[in-house]
Amino acid sequence: MYRSILKPGLFDGQLMVVTGGGSGIGRCTAHELAALGGTVALVGRDAGKLASVQEEIAAAGGQAHTYACNIRDETAVQALVAQLVAEHGAIAGLVNNAGGQFPSPLKDISQKGWEAVVQTNLTGGFLMARECLNQAMINGGGAIVNIVADMWGSMPGMGHSGAARAGMVSFTETAAFEWAQYGVRVNAVAPGYIASSGMDQYPPAMRDTIRAFPGTVPLQRFGTEAEVSAAIAFLLSPAAAFITGTTLRVDGGRPNVRPGMPMAKPAQPPEAFNGFHLAARPRVLGDGDA
Repeated sequence: MYRSILKPGLFDGQLMVVTGGGSGIGRCTAHELAALGGTVALVGRDAGKLASVQEEIAAAGGQAHTYACNIRDETAVQALVAQLVAEHGAIAGLVNNAGGQFPSPLKDISQKGWEAVVQTNLTGGFLMARECLNQAMINGGGAIVNIVADMWGSMPGMGHSGAARAGMVSFTETAAFEWAQYGVRVNAVAPGYIASSGMDQYPPAMRDTIRAFPGTVPLQRFGTEAEVSAAIAFLLSPAAAFITGTTLRVDGGRPNVRPGMPMAKPAQPPEAFNGFHLAARPRVLGDGDA
C-alpha cells in the first residue's frame, strides 16, 4: 500500500483528475490520492500506460478510471470533462501534471517544436482548468494544482519549456484571483531534480549531466516522486483551505544557490521520504545513491 503521511480517508468519495497519470510524478500522485480514498480519473494520451496504472491502483485496493485524451485539443478536453461530470458528478480536484519537453538551444527550435511544448505545458493545462471550472467547480468549489518546474533562473537548453512553465505560474496566480469567488483554489507545485521515470526519456548524451544534478542542490540529492506527490495532496486538502495563488517549490533549495558562494554538503541531510511502494530508480542514475 502507498504510505502517505496524510490522514487515511482524506479524499473519500471525491473525484480527483490527474493528467499525465500514466507515468512518473502523475502515476505516483494518482496512487497517493487513491490510497487516501479518492476516486482517480487518469488522463493521458497513452491508453496502455493508463490501464497499467489503473491495474496497480486496483491491486492496492483503490479506485481509478482511465480516459485517453489529447489535452491540447479544446474539443476533446470539453468532451472529456463533460464525460467525467456525467459519470462521477462533482470534480473535487484537478492535478495538471501532463507535460513534456526536449533539450535544444533556442536557435534550433522550430515553430512546430516550440508550439508542441507550449501547448502541452501551458495551453493544455489552461483548457483542463477552464473546463473543470465551467463544467464542474463553478457552483461547488474545488482545488486545482498545476505542475510547473524549477525555472526560476530560466531554463537554458529548454527555453520552450521554461517559457511555458513561467506562463503557467502566471496563469495560476491570475486564476486564483478570478476564481476565488467560486470557492476554487488554484496553486502550483514546482519540482526540482526528481528521480522519476521522465529522466530516462532524455538522450544518452545527457546522462552525465543528469547524474551531476545533486551537486548543484543544497540538500545534495535528488528528490523523490513521493515528496512531490505529498505537496500536491496537501494543496488539494482542507489543510490548504487558505492557500491559493502560490507556487510550492519541491527542489532541495536549488534556486537559492548563488554563483561564487561555497556550498558545503549537509552534515546531517534530511532523509528522503518515499512512501510510494512501486517507486523505481531511473535507469539513467545507475546503481549509485539518489
